[in-house]
Formats: sequence, structure tokens, C-alpha cells
Amino acid sequence: MKNIDDKTVKSFGEEWKRFDQRGMPDGEAKARFEEYFAVFPWIDLPIKAEGFDMGCGTGRWARWVAPKVSKLHCIDPSDAIEVAKINLSDHRNVSFYKASLDSGCLPSGSQDFGYSLGVLHHVPDTEAAIRSCVDLLKPGAPLLLYLYYSFDNRPWWFHVIWRISDIGRQMIYRLPSRLKHMITDTIALLVYVPLTTFSRLIERIGFDVSSFPLSYYRNYSFYSMRTDARDRFGTPLERRFSRKKITEMMESAGLVGVRFSESVPHWCVVGVKCK
Repeated sequence: MKNIDDKTVKSFGEEWKRFDQRGMPDGEAKARFEEYFAVFPWIDLPIKAEGFDMGCGTGRWARWVAPKVSKLHCIDPSDAIEVAKINLSDHRNVSFYKASLDSGCLPSGSQDFGYSLGVLHHVPDTEAAIRSCVDLLKPGAPLLLYLYYSFDNRPWWFHVIWRISDIGRQMIYRLPSRLKHMITDTIALLVYVPLTTFSRLIERIGFDVSSFPLSYYRNYSFYSMRTDARDRFGTPLERRFSRKKITEMMESAGLVGVRFSESVPHWCVVGVKCK
């Protein structure tokens, strides 16, 4: 059986058609790219590196990766792959596959690097998904992941807030698309905007706001807030992992030298396939 959840795949297809990322300011898009790839070992890649973007969505990361490598394979099982083709039409070194991560669209042991950001926590078996990605890598090749964290570095009250919000997600993702979009846009306006505005103001007077809910978005656009509110509350399947569990899964999949980014977003992590 394929390691995908059909409802989640459909949900992301709808999301990325609506939020194709062309509405995000370039400076902001570049800043977010640098955050996610902060621990990626670009210097260790071969001169003509070939790699994959697993769960590429609209191609928002591939846009920045493609100019740095020789060949990039964008893989996504949803209709978002059609958006990626448009967004990346200027990059002749990118190929596209409407496929699941375990479809065998690329040969085992063929890739110099890989990354999967914000994807593998939305599949039924995340550990098996990591193994599928590692299988595509050459020995010594890096794999960069971003997996939702289980708030293992947050206080107890943060967990409570998340539990409450997750009750909302359980109801919202079941709604018809139009109503779901309307509600998540409203959440972005009435929850994300006030909290991020408050964080920004408090930061300006000299306080550390890193522990404030949604403070990550304080310098980002409303477009990003709408996108991520839809992502957070409109997706059927979501799993979260502690730093310890992520390390265990990556090492079990055959990765060594596991290294986490110490800054947001949590958790961005890279490991290298055993030689």
C-alpha cells in the first residue's frame, strides 16, 4: 500500500492551487528558504549535484535550490505539481513527477542530496517515509527534513493551547473547501494578526518574544499567515515528533551525523546516509 493519505493529498492540492506562493514577497520567500536550509551542507555537494524535493508542492523551495544544483527532481502526489511546473518553468534543470514518495520514480542510490520540508508528518508512516527518502540517496549524501515538533522545548501551557487548537482543526478540515478557506482566512485575520502584532510591539521595547504563540510570523506577510493557517487547520492528517524521536527515526533509516537547527522553525534537521 502507498504511504499516503488520500484526503490529505487532496487537501494540499486545493491549498497550493489557491496559495501558489507567487503572492509572497521575494525578500520574505528568500528569508524563509534560508531559515529552513540553515543546516544544509551546501559546501559538501558535488559540482554537478542531482537531488530531489519530496513533496514539492508549488515549488517554493525548488525555486531557490534549482540555481544551485545541476539537476532537481520535484515529486508530489497532489495536483500542486501542476502549479510547480508553472512556477519553475524558467528552470530547465527541473523535472516533475506526480507520484508518492515510495513510487519508485527515481532509482535507488542515485541522488546526491534530498530534502522534504513540511511533508513527512502528513503521511501515515513517517518513519517508513524517511526510509524511502534515504533509499534514493547515494552513500554520504545529505537529507534535510522539516517535521512538526511536539513542543518538547515549550512550557506546559503551550501544549494546552495547541490541544485546544487541534480540536478546532479536527472540525475545520472536514468542512467543504470554500467554507474551510473562509474560516482559515478568518483565523489568520483574528488570531495570527493580533498575536503577531503584539509580539512585534513587545519586541520593539526590548523583550524576548520567542516563546510567544505565533511570534514566528511577526515579520512575515498576511499572505504567509493565510497560507499557514490553511495548512495548520485545513489538513486532515498531522503528526508531531520530539527531537529525540526524530533522531531515532533518522538513525534507524540509515542516517548519521544528525544535526538540528537551533532556530525556528522546529524541527529542521539534516543527516547523512551511511557510507
